Amino acid sequence: MIRCVSCGAEYDDDEVIYTCEKCGSVLELVSDIDVSKDIFDGRKDTLWKFKECIPVDESKIVSLDEGGTPFCKCDKLGSELGVNLYVKVEGSNPTGSFKDRGMTVGMTKAMELGVSTVGCASTGNTSASLAAYAARAGLRCIVFLPSGKVALGKLAQAMFHGAEVMSINGNFDEALEAMTALALEKHLYLLNSINPYRLEGQKTIGYEILRDLGWQAPDRIILPVGNAGNISAIWKGVSEFYNAGFVKDLPMMTGIQAEGACPVTNAFRKGDRRVVPVENPETIATAIRIGAPVSDIKALNAIYDSNGYSETVTDEEILDAQKLLARTEGIGVEPASAASIAGLKKLVDQGVIDKGETITCVVTGHLLKDPNTAIDACTKPTEVDADIDTLRKILMNK
Repeated sequence: MIRCVSCGAEYDDDEVIYTCEKCGSVLELVSDIDVSKDIFDGRKDTLWKFKECIPVDESKIVSLDEGGTPFCKCDKLGSELGVNLYVKVEGSNPTGSFKDRGMTVGMTKAMELGVSTVGCASTGNTSASLAAYAARAGLRCIVFLPSGKVALGKLAQAMFHGAEVMSINGNFDEALEAMTALALEKHLYLLNSINPYRLEGQKTIGYEILRDLGWQAPDRIILPVGNAGNISAIWKGVSEFYNAGFVKDLPMMTGIQAEGACPVTNAFRKGDRRVVPVENPETIATAIRIGAPVSDIKALNAIYDSNGYSETVTDEEILDAQKLLARTEGIGVEPASAASIAGLKKLVDQGVIDKGETITCVVTGHLLKDPNTAIDACTKPTEVDADIDTLRKILMNK
């Protein structure tokens, strides 16, 4: 069953619907977990090991073996910050970001519905994922990208997997508005996160965090927030397993936004349940450069209902955190992903996070999603001749 998060209106799960027909709000899937957690044991470590908890036809599954991502204990960085730190590395998914989790479920639903064309607007990662999964499914793929605002690695993926890519003279929010209008005219099946089936895949991040911790919840889950689907999806996942009796506690959901694109944090600071869109959002973290997030209600509900928090970080703090994670723990992430680490540092300094808390930071995309930013942030390689005496002197001096 599909239900409106605002007015509670209900719809059949075979309807192609993106927002509530009565009040215009966003929708979510409602399902009960009626299995023992032991049923997941011994299965291949992918998202679909939780297939009983995902409301689609398993005979139609379109998968690239997504999910089952690394859960890294980060002792050095955790010790420096005074917390018990784990990092969930979503850049290890097939196309290099967490979007693959939502796309495998969304594409499976597309196959179930019998559609021929799928589409999305994107800041990059969604388009890369959609293009790959559409190729896997054999469907036509249409992608709208804001002109000049997409990192090179993501653009390359969308194009190389055969998507029909259109560069929109406008920002992400304008591209999504146009794509949604075409979806409502039935020209394509929309697979942005406004599609509730996308979040059914992304909620499995929450499932895995609880399982990775030995069926315990961390004190806090920290993640970047852009279009705001992921924080609400993870909250949905951990809440479902909590309600099923798999864990005894729930984490505080903590969303981090870039200072130049922070409508959710602005609303949180005022205690509001809806955002005021940020016009012309700007940040080096292209994946979260979004001014009018479609899942704002869900995200704010997740933060408030979990006694969580939201904070902003500057681009400088993001880039510093990106380097810190790579050089301290060997985990390379794109700038948006590093927002969770930057937010962790800031909230520890502010005293919002207590010393000794168990923290899971979700890092959402791989370093090579945005290679230009990574290269620009580093010193250029030293050019030397291939002379052993010269090289020896350089090494000994270091």
